[in-house]
Amino acid sequence: MTTITTHVLDTSRGRPAEGVPATLEIEAAGGWKLIGKGTTNADGRITDLVSNETNLSAGVYRLIFDTARYFANQQTESFYPQVTVVFRIEDPVQHYHVPLLLSPFGYSTYRGS
Repeated sequence: MTTITTHVLDTSRGRPAEGVPATLEIEAAGGWKLIGKGTTNADGRITDLVSNETNLSAGVYRLIFDTARYFANQQTESFYPQVTVVFRIEDPVQHYHVPLLLSPFGYSTYRGS
């Protein structure tokens, strides 16, 4: 069974980014379809992004992080109100971890383990 997980780290503060809302969507005929959502916990992780009943398949997915809300809660000015990470799943048996390294004026991501 395919799983998708994420982890958000606030590199400007040197710690996990708690309270970042995120949604997970899959590209479908006619647009994008919501398949999961959550908010990062104290460790910067969303432990229930996709329910156990959801069967993920090969395709194009996107994770949308509401960074505006996170930085507003931190009372920090930021440049990017949202970060969207689009990625492809080719092998539905594998685990896909999509971390986000975040700061008020930049971000990076990679395929984690």
